[in-house]
Amino acid sequence: MPLLWRARRTTTACTVWSIGLKEAAILTLGIDVGTGGTRALVLDEQGRVVGSATEEHAPFASPQIGWAEQQPEDWWRACCVAVPKALERARVQPEDIAGVGFSGQMHGAVMLDEQGKVVRPALIWCDVRTNSQCQELTEKIGAAQLIQATCNPALANFTLTKLMWVREHEPENWKRVRSIMLPKDYVRWRMTGERAIDMADASGTLLLDVARRRWSRFMLDAAAIDERSLPALFESPDVCGKINTDGARALGLRPGTPVVAGAGDQAAGAVGMGIVAPGTVSATIGTSGVVFAATDRPALEPGGRLHTFCHAIPGRWHVMGVTQAAGLSLRWFRDQFGAGKDGDGEKKDGRDPYEHLTDEAAKVPAGCQGLLWTPYLMGERTPHLDPNARGALVGLTATHTRAHVIRAILEGVAFSLRDTFTLFDEMNVAVKRIRLGGGGARSALWRQIQADVYGHEVEIVAAEEGAAYGAAILAGVGAGMWKSVDEACSAVVRVAKTVEPQPDVVRIMNANYAAYRRVYEATKSIFAS
Repeated sequence: MPLLWRARRTTTACTVWSIGLKEAAILTLGIDVGTGGTRALVLDEQGRVVGSATEEHAPFASPQIGWAEQQPEDWWRACCVAVPKALERARVQPEDIAGVGFSGQMHGAVMLDEQGKVVRPALIWCDVRTNSQCQELTEKIGAAQLIQATCNPALANFTLTKLMWVREHEPENWKRVRSIMLPKDYVRWRMTGERAIDMADASGTLLLDVARRRWSRFMLDAAAIDERSLPALFESPDVCGKINTDGARALGLRPGTPVVAGAGDQAAGAVGMGIVAPGTVSATIGTSGVVFAATDRPALEPGGRLHTFCHAIPGRWHVMGVTQAAGLSLRWFRDQFGAGKDGDGEKKDGRDPYEHLTDEAAKVPAGCQGLLWTPYLMGERTPHLDPNARGALVGLTATHTRAHVIRAILEGVAFSLRDTFTLFDEMNVAVKRIRLGGGGARSALWRQIQADVYGHEVEIVAAEEGAAYGAAILAGVGAGMWKSVDEACSAVVRVAKTVEPQPDVVRIMNANYAAYRRVYEATKSIFAS
């Protein structure tokens, strides 16, 4: 497909391009570098997924409690498997792909040396070893000044505190660091040779002036980080590079194919669900859980219990609350205790093991006869900002069964996400529509549990494809398929079904939520040391 290039605007870092197309038919490729695997999908102009594939990553290493590390080279390996498979399944030629978009797990710290070699395994988003660095930074700057500079407090999950930990504990490694990237940006660098990052993903580094959408000179100076080590900043739909020869050979793409900046997985996933304007909110359960609301200003929660980040849409922001171990809670149960008599093996009977778990949970009544689960397996962000928080199963009796425990996990994760809705209410963030995403949207039981816990009708979109779908939409905007992200979402995002809350169950969930809210305070002192 012939392309007509024209310069769109030039920054001090590099030139941003837009594309004119001679032909009407356009396909785009979306790539999501997740925690568990890399997903690639091919999208057409009607928003239909015409081919997709996923390649799993090696499980992240956790050498100590609260640590989480992955090898960036493994993300690239997975990308080189998933992309060719997706293209093959879509039955398209390399020249049919007009643009590539990226999403990926946020907050990870990828460090490269002068030759572009990985210095050490990446500290990923759920690594919470950096509590002392958070305290050091907060004491040096001041909590209020920190939130004013970045719209966020210092959290153990954020990229900057991970860099500080490496500098303090591994000085020889730190001396070698010349380039800092986030996970998806490392993979894009491998295929384009360009060091770039989008505003949404950069928001989670604690180095971005989120309100002004630029690197914060104040934070760079305070943390002694050289701006030259950081990638160039772009808005999410901006074209920031082209597939180079090595990338084309590895992925089966055409050299010169434009690549947009994309977005961190939460902003990209929100685009894929049409969460682009105030009033529509998403609740997504993946490895982590996120409640996400678009805003037209950088709204702040004074205590920093919610994140305020740039959206994937130029000139827009979002607020979100995060549960560290949402889907991870159910995966932990599956891995440690099996998926049930007929589902212990991976799809032994042709069904996903998680279906066995939710079928089992559906046999017990809502409320689990008082059994409560707090999903703090990796510490917790919203609303506690406590890396020392720990999971708890509270209220066990001799009458409780394995099925009660599974349902308590499903309900506990929903209670944790409801904490964010509680904060939204305090901040007057509008919640008119709630759309579900991730594993919590694919399970009929978990959908109903969420409707009952939130006390609000929930919507399921027709193409619940996650962040890779949003990445492909962003690529389409960059390629001229649509004029804006709003126009794209209006064209392709459709609601397939709604789930109504059950009034009798809502009353039970309200009572259990009140009890759930007391568990953290009751157990906090046990784990503080």
